[in-house]
Amino acid sequence: MDLLEVRAVSKIYGSGDAAVRALNNVSFTVPKGEFVAVVGESGSGKSTLLNIIGAIDTPTDGKVFIDGKDIFAMKESNLTVFRRRNIGFIFQSFNLIPELTVEQNIIFPVLLDYQKPDRRYLEELLTVLDLKDRRSHLPAQLSGGQQQRAAIGRALITRPSLILADEPTGNLDTQNSSEVTALLKEASQKYAQTIIMITHNRAISQAADRVLQVSDGVLTDFGRCVG
Repeated sequence: MDLLEVRAVSKIYGSGDAAVRALNNVSFTVPKGEFVAVVGESGSGKSTLLNIIGAIDTPTDGKVFIDGKDIFAMKESNLTVFRRRNIGFIFQSFNLIPELTVEQNIIFPVLLDYQKPDRRYLEELLTVLDLKDRRSHLPAQLSGGQQQRAAIGRALITRPSLILADEPTGNLDTQNSSEVTALLKEASQKYAQTIIMITHNRAISQAADRVLQVSDGVLTDFGRCVG
């Protein structure tokens, strides 16, 4: 079953002679539980694509379906709730709240939705992410790799069906990059979550189940990775 369908999506910024076509008639589907890497040069349109899938930006043309729902047909208030409950975001810059501990940062999306965190699931995530002994630390007391693992925990805590990761290893060294990528792959397999990861690192992309390339707003599907 496809969790995500992007149907004939285009995005144009500006108008007339100043118009820039960031995406050009992009279409693809992603089955539930697949880990997809999106590669491309800077300015290729891959971040625009991720932002549209996450409903942070809107397409000029086309539709995006998540779990069969046309997200841009929703009222803004409904879309906000849907995004909070169904999409997890992981950013290159971590975006942790500096005044909150690791545990507080992880459960923040749940509290934002006026829900109670699942303590058993929280403990499981802290164990998987190797953060149990850092749960009371502030972000400034963590290494870059630990901060990114906390950001992954924050993305996973609501059990979203879709994880969107924008260059999640961009600020990390080689070892931490490999560990973070392995954690995302494990999340995809263990929790049956669909993951779309942007990366400029071809080696990192080979850890994904499938690789898509965006070049000048046009998408090419390289298919499933081998090995």
